[in-house]
Order: sequence, then C-alpha cells, then structure tokens
Amino acid sequence: MISITEWQKIGVGTTGFGIFFILFGMLLYFDSVLLAFGNLLFLTGLSLIIGLRKTFSFFFQRHKLKGTSFFLGGVLVVLLRWPLLGMCLETYGFFSLFKGFFPVAFGFLGNTSNIPFLSALFRRLQGTSSMV
Repeated sequence: MISITEWQKIGVGTTGFGIFFILFGMLLYFDSVLLAFGNLLFLTGLSLIIGLRKTFSFFFQRHKLKGTSFFLGGVLVVLLRWPLLGMCLETYGFFSLFKGFFPVAFGFLGNTSNIPFLSALFRRLQGTSSMV
C-alpha cells in the first residue's frame, strides 16, 4: 500500500486551490491577480506533492526545456500583469511539457468510463497520440 504523507495531502489541496484560482481568474476576464495567485499555488502544490528535487528534475530535463521556458515564462508574464499573453504562453508550455502524459490519461479514462461514446472517444484519443 502506498502511504501518502501529510505534505502530499497539503500539496493536493494547494494544487486544487491553484487550479480553482486559475479557472476563476480566466472566468473573470483574465484577472491578473487571481491568475498569478493560482499559478503560485499550483507550482507550490506540485512541489509539495512530488518533492522539490523531482519537480526541478521534471521541469529542467533537456528535452523539456522549451516547454519549461514557455510555461515559466508565461507565469512570469502573468506576474508582470499581462494575463492574456501569459496564459497563452503557459498553455503552450503546459501541453508541451505534459504531451507524453495525455495518452496515458486518455487510456485510463477510456478503461474506467462505462459510457459507450466517451469510452470509444478516449480509446481513440489514446491510440492517435504518440509517446515521446
């Protein structure tokens, strides 16, 4: 059985609040304060969940430097109060960083969903993506 530490539980909550603030900031016409707060909470929560060393090694792998630069550059641009441009940069960096995870997530969702249309859709999305 996998044991979850208290820091990881706090990290999950912090990441959840970060995602909430990012979505709420986008809903309120890209409010820069909410987006900046959400970004900081998201990154803090991620580092609490997997640890500082693993977070650093994930973001600064040689083949992920382009995605990392766009993602962290977008966070910096949001902090400098250019929220629309920053979120565009962050979105590109996010998809670039996590493109290898999407087929795994779609496969998991396709296997667990009992709704025929969604199950077929997730399986199709899993098969079309390439693992890099």
